[in-house]
This record gives sequence, C-alpha cells and structure tokens, in this order.
Amino acid sequence: MAAANIRDILREGERLFLQAGIGSPRLTAEVLLSHALGKEKSFLYAHPEYELGASEEQIWRTCLKERCAGRPTQYITGVQEFFGLEFRVTPDVLIPRPETELLVEEALARVEPGMRLADIGTGSGCVAVSIARNAPGVKLLASDVSRAALAVAAENTRKQAVKIDYFQGDLLQATRPGSFDIVVSNPPYVPLAHLSGLQRELRFEPAAALFGGEDGLDIYGRLVPSAAGALRPGGWLLLELGYNCRAAVEEFFDSARWRTPEVKTDLAGIDRVLAARKR
Repeated sequence: MAAANIRDILREGERLFLQAGIGSPRLTAEVLLSHALGKEKSFLYAHPEYELGASEEQIWRTCLKERCAGRPTQYITGVQEFFGLEFRVTPDVLIPRPETELLVEEALARVEPGMRLADIGTGSGCVAVSIARNAPGVKLLASDVSRAALAVAAENTRKQAVKIDYFQGDLLQATRPGSFDIVVSNPPYVPLAHLSGLQRELRFEPAAALFGGEDGLDIYGRLVPSAAGALRPGGWLLLELGYNCRAAVEEFFDSARWRTPEVKTDLAGIDRVLAARKR
C-alpha cells in the first residue's frame, strides 16, 4: 500500500473535520499536518507529493483523532499566537484569545517606565509577557492560584526573555497596600449556569480559569475592592469583561473610591475592557 502524501492527507483531514463540525476544517488540517511533520505550512504547498513516513503518519492520525473528539488545536500543537508572540499552552491554562489583546493595548496606553503593574490570574502569562515585551522598564508582578499555570507562564517568560515576578496566591492578598500603579486581569467570567450549553472545546480548558460562579461575577466582586487597596491614588484597574456583564460589573465600583469607569469595545462592538481609576 502506497504511503499517503500531503495532498491526500489534507483532503482527508478537511473532509473529516468538516464531518465532525470543526470550524475552519482546511486550516485546521494544515496546522495539524504542519505540526505532525515539524514543518512550516509553506512546506505543504511546496511539496504536495511528499509521502509521510510511518512515524509522521502516526502523529498525524493521533492529531486527527484528538481534534475530531473536540480537543482544541492549541492543546495538540502546544502553541498559540498572541500579540504577535508565540506562547506555550497546555490544558493547565486558558488558551489566549485575540479579544484579550485589547486588555494589553489599554495597559500599554497607560503604563510608563518605572511603574509597577500586577497581572492577576495570569494563566499562560500572555498578558504580562506581552506588556513586558512592549514596555521596557515596567516592574511586573503576576499571580495565579494554579502552580501548574505559573510553570507555563514562567516558561513563556523565559522564552520571550522578559522579567516578571510570579507568586501563587488568591488575587492581591499577598501584596502591600498602595503598591501598584496598574492592575490588569482577565478573570474567570463564564457563568456556571451556561455550563450545559458550552461548546465542547471549552470543556478541555481549566474550569478554574473559565467559571466565575453561578452568574460569572464572583471574581469581579472580590477583585474590585482588593484592587482598591492595592492601587495607589490615581492608579488604574483594567478588567476584561464577559459577554453582557458590563452593567453588573460597574455596580462593584463605588464613587467614593473610584472615578466613573470607562469601557472599550472590541472589533465586534462588544464591551470588552473596563478601565477604572482610583481616586
């Protein structure tokens, strides 16, 4: 039996991914075949007649099976691009999303050399690392409750050659009052009430990084007062917002300690980042 070549493998992958309801089936096949071969995607089209070796085809078959079962492509390849950088991802961390880049942009618009910034619930470290790469001179601290997530974040920090201090802990409890100029966070905000309706890919991501209680607001309700203590006067709290939760989150900001929050929308016109300044 003749070995399968790249052209045939891509056709097969696209067909099976389409049948399995996988979005962008052709692109998914290209990404996973590139991973299986250890080659750039351009290699696939420069050498369509290339016949896969036994070990290469075995890796491809494993990738194909896992993706059809719902396992996200990023957990199969172990990488995800974010803010122009490549990040290591594992099932211990949330997969970085393009919409979270707005959180980084809003932080970079406010940060200055010498400032102290905290990233709460850092996960893969994508937010903190992206800020560090684009704002030299900023002192960064990042935290997570998960030791496994912090190990992934530390790996990404080394990979991108930036300096970030990490600690394992809950929100800002281990920090000194008034010690930060900016606090950023992409907190867990998916309501547990939506669990049954989640797409299957989300079920592979860490629940602690996804769910924010029954209504998705638990972490917001705890983080806002915690940040009020950790920020210096005039400091900023930047939060990624879950879908349709802007009004509920704004209720956590009392006018005695905070100026009126600003909200930025993403490219889809969805309220995505809330920025509040401490009085």
